Amino acid sequence: MSCSQVHVRVPASTSNLGPGFDCLGLALNLFNTTTLTRTEGAKPQAGMIEETTAAFFKRTAHVKPFGFEAQIRGDIPISRGLGSSVTVRLGVLMGLAELAKDSISISREEILELLIELEGHPDNAVPSFLGGFAVCSLATANMADGFAYTRAAVKPELAFVTLVPDLHLETEEARKILPKEVPFRQAVENTQRTARIAAAFCTGNYELLRGLFVDHLHQPFRQKLIPGFADILQSAQEAGALGSFLSGAGSCLMAVTLENEKQISAAMLEAAKKHNLPAKALVLRADNEGAMLVN
Repeated sequence: MSCSQVHVRVPASTSNLGPGFDCLGLALNLFNTTTLTRTEGAKPQAGMIEETTAAFFKRTAHVKPFGFEAQIRGDIPISRGLGSSVTVRLGVLMGLAELAKDSISISREEILELLIELEGHPDNAVPSFLGGFAVCSLATANMADGFAYTRAAVKPELAFVTLVPDLHLETEEARKILPKEVPFRQAVENTQRTARIAAAFCTGNYELLRGLFVDHLHQPFRQKLIPGFADILQSAQEAGALGSFLSGAGSCLMAVTLENEKQISAAMLEAAKKHNLPAKALVLRADNEGAMLVN
């Protein structure tokens, strides 16, 4: 029998990891929980929840739409490059599927496909859904064939020191400032580094990550949106990080390390302070479990 209330916990994610634009992503142990309560006569949903709900019922057209109330709680800051929109969309999709499970049969693959369709790209969606590290790409040269991905678990010794500025950046706005073309040599270098980052995560040899997070596709153009951008990333590396990068479209800046977490956090905070950028620092680990129903 279908339940009347469901709780879905979804992890945060970081994407791009420097050069892997719209390709690389990783789930983090910071979470939002979406609670859906089936309620007759509930007020219509709005915004992202409304859009996600409409897409779900369109995909499951033989099921009569029903009313529900949604509540989202958690620790993931909005518009900071940590995949907060994915946690909302995925929480709603999984919640609706559970509430209506006696009436429909929608597979996990279909939920992920719908999530990617709503997000427009897979690099946050796949790791938040499955957990761990993910490499994503178009499945074929035909966009209608959708996306393919490879997932790898991430060992707990790898830490992600995350500077969270008191600064909202909308992904759509951060994409508008990107160039339509980049020099061929720079595109080649990004491809090389992205391949090696994927290899390091898939083999678990994280020392190979050192120096690989240099990017030419998006960070040079987005750095003007964040005071102290270059100094903060450099301070992390000087304090011992394997590398540092802009998380997603920002504004979070992230350092990857096997040691010196406190020193790296302090260095990033000090650099931010010098540029009058209010911020806090979090030391995160990868989440390998992904989205799940919880009590």
